[in-house]
Amino acid sequence: MSAFPRRDGSAEPSEVRAPGVLGGYPYPYRSNSLNLFRLLLAALVLVAHSFYIVGVGDGPHIQGENLGGWAVAGFFVLSGFLITRSRLRTRPGDYLLHRIARIFPAFVVCLVATAFIFAPVAALIERGNLDGFLSTPVSPLQYIWSNITLYIESYSIGTTLESVPYQGVWNGSLWTLFYEFCCYIIVWLLGGLALFRRNAALIGGVYLLSLLAWILTPVVERLGLDGSFLLLAKLAPFFLGGAFVYFVVERSGINHLLGLGSLVAAVLLIALVPRWGGQASAPLLAYGLLWLSTIIRQPSWIARNDVSYGFYIYAWPVQQMLVLVGGAALGLGLYMVTAAAVTFVLAWLSWVLVERRAMAWARPERDRPQLDATVPGATPRV
Repeated sequence: MSAFPRRDGSAEPSEVRAPGVLGGYPYPYRSNSLNLFRLLLAALVLVAHSFYIVGVGDGPHIQGENLGGWAVAGFFVLSGFLITRSRLRTRPGDYLLHRIARIFPAFVVCLVATAFIFAPVAALIERGNLDGFLSTPVSPLQYIWSNITLYIESYSIGTTLESVPYQGVWNGSLWTLFYEFCCYIIVWLLGGLALFRRNAALIGGVYLLSLLAWILTPVVERLGLDGSFLLLAKLAPFFLGGAFVYFVVERSGINHLLGLGSLVAAVLLIALVPRWGGQASAPLLAYGLLWLSTIIRQPSWIARNDVSYGFYIYAWPVQQMLVLVGGAALGLGLYMVTAAAVTFVLAWLSWVLVERRAMAWARPERDRPQLDATVPGATPRV
């Protein structure tokens, strides 16, 4: 099978799309570069965090947001696109099972590895013993239990990481997973509505409401709303913008001119509109990145192994450990490369030993996507 759309513009055997007014080619769901893109976004998060963890400042910012924040935005727009497709192609219960299997097993293993491998090694390096390690708050078990729901309440473990520039924080990346899962639930609920399954009107309206909610947060913040609501309001428009683009792409495909134009327009919105320009550009970012994923090739190994999630969740503890053993002396650039290399190995282990197995368990061979005549492009996979 060709790695990219056929020259005649026809769909892959597994994807059928009604002709669209934009004259685009069908999106190649089985042969794109999204695994590579997500890995690069995870690496960008590592780069952004390196400045804080090494203690050399805040690093580059765009409109008040560091590069890691923009990488997370990229994650959310791509996730919105892919998760919406998953919701429309699977039964409600299967959808939840798949989402839980994708997020939780590797997340829990990461918590356990942090509490009982990284943290005790750090204690030995810093103090030379494990006295009080299991009982000093926050204890390893307390760390796991308080974070097990994805809502991160504890960042520290005992008295570890007291000798590094970014003290007491074992993983400053995991907090976004709670808000991503909240977005999964939003799409799960919307997927039960017939209007959602027929066209883009409902999800487009929900996206606009989420954008308005973020624009108005300076006003509603005075009502004393919880900070968690504000973070969800900040991130949800990116996810919902990607969800909206799913319907656009299914009906009209990917158009080269629109893809390039979307990226240019997104950059202009982000550059010219403070605070909410990124959220307003979410559909443009999604469409532009999807277009890029059809013209940029990814290594076949990356296509078969989606290590981006493992890279994202293990990068921070690896970076802290590297600083603890003197890795900052390498210089910022070499420190980043070393941290990325070690993280990549752990990400691959997470993929092979945990993530891939969990997803295989959640998708037994007998499981087949539920077809629905109201779902665009609802055709069986072969």
